[in-house]
Amino acid sequence: MDSVIRMCNVSVVRDGSRILDSIDLEINGDENVAVIGPNGSGKTTLIKLLRSDILPYYDENVRTEFKLFGMDRWNLFELRSRLGIVSMDLQSAFSETAVIRDVILSGFFSSMDVYRNHSVTDEMRETTETIGKIMGLSDKMDREIGKISLGEMRRALISRALVSGPEMLVLDEPMTGLDISMKVKFRNMFDTLMDNGMRMVMITHELEDIPSGVSRVVMIKDGRIFADGPKEEILTSETVSKLYDMPVNVECRNGSYHMYGDLK
Repeated sequence: MDSVIRMCNVSVVRDGSRILDSIDLEINGDENVAVIGPNGSGKTTLIKLLRSDILPYYDENVRTEFKLFGMDRWNLFELRSRLGIVSMDLQSAFSETAVIRDVILSGFFSSMDVYRNHSVTDEMRETTETIGKIMGLSDKMDREIGKISLGEMRRALISRALVSGPEMLVLDEPMTGLDISMKVKFRNMFDTLMDNGMRMVMITHELEDIPSGVSRVVMIKDGRIFADGPKEEILTSETVSKLYDMPVNVECRNGSYHMYGDLK
């Protein structure tokens, strides 16, 4: 299977400091991957790199490679239709008076709303309604986003990424701020999407957020790849303790991983 994301010696430098430092990472189109790490480890910078909000640092003396879908140059509109990136900072980019239907529709245009210059086809409208139904938003499509719950907004943003039929979803901490009941519903939803062929990369710092369908875990610490491998081998008390620089107990129950700080 061809790679979707390929990085070789990729660094991001800001104010003279390396936020990402010599990252080697390859994710294929048939994988479901979780990227975890403590706050400040470089996860957000990785998302910005994938969104093309920032560019990698190119050192003339070091071979650097950064390719998405096998290409090092791409049309941003085409890229965003193939790689659906759902970043939670998008929530504040929409007007509170925007309705859920238009938030989802905007995914066809990679915009923050549906504007007069956009040509909305009947097929786009039908796809929007279908995805909204799949995501449990059918009875809320006309509601303003300033009047919906956090969970509903997250589902709208995920729907927005799905309408263009991406080959892979990249989810940036999609369950942060959700209560325990909603987290369970989201994990089940992600597993259902994966069972139906959608491939995902989920960035998180909570083990319990990782869906059962994820088979590979990449750990980032201090801007570097700390560990990378099968979920069952990587998510151990020893490795997670080293990742967070504190004693941590890791347990797996019914395919769901949990970690607890050891206060002894």
